[in-house]
Amino acid sequence: MAEDTEPDTEKIRELITRARVVLWDFDGPICRLFAGHSAERVATELVEWLEGRGLHGLLTEPERQSLDPHVVLRAVDRRHPGSDLVAELEERLTQEELRAASSAMPTAYADPLIRTWTAIGSRLAIATNNSPRVVRKYLMSRDLVSCFTPHIYGRTQDLHHLKPHPHCLNRALSAMGAAPSASLMIGDAPSDLEAALQAGVPFLGYARNGQKAKLLMEAGADAVVGSLEPLLKSVRG
Repeated sequence: MAEDTEPDTEKIRELITRARVVLWDFDGPICRLFAGHSAERVATELVEWLEGRGLHGLLTEPERQSLDPHVVLRAVDRRHPGSDLVAELEERLTQEELRAASSAMPTAYADPLIRTWTAIGSRLAIATNNSPRVVRKYLMSRDLVSCFTPHIYGRTQDLHHLKPHPHCLNRALSAMGAAPSASLMIGDAPSDLEAALQAGVPFLGYARNGQKAKLLMEAGADAVVGSLEPLLKSVRG
């Protein structure tokens, strides 16, 4: 990522020092969930499954071409909220995510950062649009689940609560008795930023490439890092 998009060390230190609770998005800041299991292929298969049931007309052409499983899921939920169809589609996505978790790629410096933050007494939670079953499977494989349990808040069948809705952030804050201003959200998408803003939580963007950094900054993020290493150094310091 371009050097001038990196916030200064003092900005990072300020965000970290104030944070008693750290809310993590999952896919991106902690791992690349679909590193070995294409999200685009999953989205295509969900579209094909709908078409196989004669439901081609449920999706617009941009939704069919989005190659994002969550776009497909949200679109069906908008047209048939709370239906058995939505429940079945959500479960199909969860099963694909569970398969993907086996080949997910850890984000550099995430594991030691999580362990170090926990060791110094900070409290951590997950606030994600992925299934909490998937998050637990991955964290158990990295021996990290104890750093977050029981505060893992993910997708339910109430899909209107997916980020950018702040529902999962508010659940975490409420359960942990945490003030939004004394918390920090780490996310990699504009929807994470919007959810944090609505919840009143300071935001730190993680962007593994220039395109993700551009999207975050265009959405209004004023602190974006291309690596978690400066966070780890600051927490250790």
